[in-house]
Amino acid sequence: MEIITSIQIQASPEKVWSVLTDYNSYGEWNSFIKSIKGEVAVDQVIEAHVCPPESNEMTFKPVVLVFDENKELRWRGKLLFSGIFDGEHRFVLRANEDGSTEFIHAEKFSGILVPFMKKMLNGPTKNGFVQMNEALKKKVESLS
Repeated sequence: MEIITSIQIQASPEKVWSVLTDYNSYGEWNSFIKSIKGEVAVDQVIEAHVCPPESNEMTFKPVVLVFDENKELRWRGKLLFSGIFDGEHRFVLRANEDGSTEFIHAEKFSGILVPFMKKMLNGPTKNGFVQMNEALKKKVESLS
């Protein structure tokens, strides 16, 4: 199962990336991912505090898979151990010809619990992605 959301931001990928990777400011604008702690670099374990709307807050300790400056940040998390409930979360920035950026926020879920989690994933989790996208757009565009 996969959730894919996107939004157009009237700013360059560099400006979007600078806000997206300023993890210390997440508490100021990001109601979905409240914080990210640790060294955000390939093969490093980070701590992500997530708060989906109308759902319980969760803290994950995913491993960073991709950190491609101004282009993509991707990590993989799991519940207890692989195969139960795994998620590969990604943020992709695509430059548009007009100088704006398409921000893609997605996650691919796998594991034996996924069929039982579809209602939560399609509801609060997806809503959290959309809220974060809108908040990121507002924050980045307010800096331009």
